Amino acid sequence: MKRIVICSLVLLFLSCSESTTKSPSETSKVVAESFFSKDESALKKHTTSEGYASLITVQNMMPDSDKEIEVEILDEAVDGELAWVKYSTTYDGKIGIFKLTKENGQWKVTSKGPKEKGPF
Repeated sequence: MKRIVICSLVLLFLSCSESTTKSPSETSKVVAESFFSKDESALKKHTTSEGYASLITVQNMMPDSDKEIEVEILDEAVDGELAWVKYSTTYDGKIGIFKLTKENGQWKVTSKGPKEKGPF
């Protein structure tokens, strides 16, 4: 009886556990939202060190905005350990592109080179 209870509890925990791995689109949405809301801890969690430094530099040049910014994911392309996500925001209506790489099994936004072009 004791074994059945233990096995049941283990199965319960395994079935209720949520996957913490976000897709490239989900990660990009979190990064864009944290960028515009200036949530540096969330931004740092979902970016590589190079990506974080690049985004913080741009963020520091932007004026503060108290309006709600919405992010829409337009397209996603994944090629192994590299992904590209095209998005738009209500901040300025322009289309942006994030380059993502897998780091420790998690998708993270990284910086792209000045002449580097993605699939879009």
